[in-house]
Amino acid sequence: MPDAIAINPITLAVVWGALQSIAVEIGTTVHKTAYSEQAREGQDFSVAVFDPQGRMVAQGPYSPGHMGAMSAAVRNAVAVFPLDQLRPGDAILHNDPLLGSGHLPDFFLTQPAFVNGRLVGFAANILHHTDVGGSRPGSQAVEGISDYFQEGLRIPPTKVWKEAVEQEGIVGIIAANTRTPDKVLGDLRAQRNALRVGELRLMELVERHGFEPVLACMDEVIDRTEHTIRQKIAELPDGLYQFEDFLDDYGPDTPPLRVFVTVTVAGDSVKVDYSGSSTQTESGLNSYINYTRSYSYAAIKCLTDPFGPMNEGALRPIEVVAPYGSFLNPRPPAGGGPRAIVCYRTFEAVIGALAPALPHKVAAASSHFANPTFGGFDRKRQRPFVNYELVLSGTGARPAKDGCEAMSSAFNASNIPVEAQEANHPVIVDRFELIPDSAGAGKYRGGCGVRRDLRFLADDGKFTNLSDRQKFAPYGLFGGKPGALGRTIMNPGAANERLVHSKASTTFEYGDLISFQQSGAGGYGDPAERELAAVLADVLDGYLSVEKAASEYGVVIRDGAIDGPASAALRQKLRIHGTPPTVSR
Repeated sequence: MPDAIAINPITLAVVWGALQSIAVEIGTTVHKTAYSEQAREGQDFSVAVFDPQGRMVAQGPYSPGHMGAMSAAVRNAVAVFPLDQLRPGDAILHNDPLLGSGHLPDFFLTQPAFVNGRLVGFAANILHHTDVGGSRPGSQAVEGISDYFQEGLRIPPTKVWKEAVEQEGIVGIIAANTRTPDKVLGDLRAQRNALRVGELRLMELVERHGFEPVLACMDEVIDRTEHTIRQKIAELPDGLYQFEDFLDDYGPDTPPLRVFVTVTVAGDSVKVDYSGSSTQTESGLNSYINYTRSYSYAAIKCLTDPFGPMNEGALRPIEVVAPYGSFLNPRPPAGGGPRAIVCYRTFEAVIGALAPALPHKVAAASSHFANPTFGGFDRKRQRPFVNYELVLSGTGARPAKDGCEAMSSAFNASNIPVEAQEANHPVIVDRFELIPDSAGAGKYRGGCGVRRDLRFLADDGKFTNLSDRQKFAPYGLFGGKPGALGRTIMNPGAANERLVHSKASTTFEYGDLISFQQSGAGGYGDPAERELAAVLADVLDGYLSVEKAASEYGVVIRDGAIDGPASAALRQKLRIHGTPPTVSR
C-alpha cells in the first residue's frame, strides 16, 4: 500500500461493501441467466473479485471447493496472458484439472477491468457445466477411467473473448465436444456476461473513489483478514492433531480410500498434512491438490473466523500438503471427474482432528450427498439429454443445535427443485422425503437422510452414480451416535429390484425408478441427555419411531405421551458414564 494513501475508515467500509456487492451481483447475473439446472437451481457456480496482482479480495456466497482453487486458477490464467497481453473485453477460459478445482466440467473464466488503460483488477467465475464429453454423460464417471483424457475436453488458458468479440472457432470446438451444446454454450455466455457486469462495477468503483484509494482499500482488507485469522489461530492450543476417516471405495470391488490428516497448530499458523492417505487410484476418483486445499482452507476458516472476509489474507496462515501420488494430490493425467465426493471427507477430517481442541465449535459428520448424472434419448422431445442431479441430505449435529434437514454442509448449493427436473428432462420424481430413524442420535441429533426417487421415461439410458457413506457411517461426536448408512436401489419393491453401487456406471430402461436413500448425519453429545420434549417432537413429526425413541434415547412413549417413570429408569441404563468418546463411528 503506498505510504501517501491514508485510508479513511468510512471509505474503507464503503469500498469493502462495494467489492462484496460486486461479487454478489456477478453471481446473481449467472444465477438468473444460466441455462442449466445445476447452475440456475442448484447454484453450482462461484464468483470472486481480484486485485491487479491476481489476489482474491472478495467472493460471493458460493462453493468453498471453487473459491479455494480460484486464486490458483486466476494466477494460472494471467501467467499465460500477462498484463501486456490483456485488453479490455478479453476473457480467459480454462478447465485444466491442475490449474483449477480439479475436474473438467468446471470452466473458470477471468476478465480484466481497466480504467484509462490501467488495470483495476479481475472479475472471475467458475461454473460446473452439464457435460464436457468423455466416456459417460455428465463427465463424472468413477468406473472405467484411467486418465483424464477419458473424461472430456481439456482447455488450457485460452482467450475465448478478445476485446469483447467471441472467438467462433474456439466456441465451435467446445460445442462439438459436449452432449449438451445448448446448455454449455448458454452457461458459458452467462458466465461471460456476468463478468462484464463485474468489469463495469469495478470501473465505476474506481471512477467514484479514485484508483489509488481503491487499491489501498484492497490491500487493507487482505491484510486485516490475515491479521484476524492469525489472531484466531494463535488462540488454539499448539499441538499436533490427527484424524482418520474413509471413503467407501473407488468403484465396485475396490478397497476403501483412507483419508488421514495431521493438523499442526504452531503459533499463528496451521499446517494440514494428508501424509498417510491412500495412493492415487486408477479411476475417476482422485482429488487434485487445489481441490484438496480448498476444503482444508474452508474447515480452518469455519473454526477460526467464520463470519469474516474470505480472501487471499485468509489463506496465507494455512499450509496444505498431500503426498504427490496420493489420491489427494495425484500425478497427472489421473482422472478427477467425480472428485466432488471427496470434499466432505477432507473437510470433516480437519473438523474431526480439531474437535478435541474446539469441542464447542465443531459439528458431527454430515450425511453424504448424491451427485449422479444420467443420459439417454428423450422420446417426447426427440433428442438426447443429460440430466445432472444433486440430492442434499442432513447436516451434522452441533454443540447446541440439531443438524439441519436437506441442506449442503461443506459447500453452498441447493437441492434441484422437482418442478425444474420434471419440466426439462424425461423424469418424474416419485418421492422426495426425509428418512425416519436415519439421523444419528445425540443430545442434539443429526439431520435426517433424504430419499429421492426418480423415474426415467427415456431410452438408451446411461446412469453414473456418485455417492458415499454406504459402508462407513457419518461419525458422531462426544457421545453422539453415527448416522444410518445410505444406499441406492433400482426399482425398489419390484421384482427386478437391485442394489446399485455408490460409484457404479450402469444402464437403465424406460420406466425404471432409481431410489437415492442418503445416509443420516452424526449426532452430538449423550443421547440420554436430549430433552424429553425434543424426542417426543421428533416422534410426532415422523423423524423418529417410537421404538428408536426408546432404544436410542431411553424415552418411552405411549399413546403420544411420554411415560416419565419408565423413561427415567431406561435413561439411567443408557446414559454414558464418565467421559464420552470424542468420535463414534
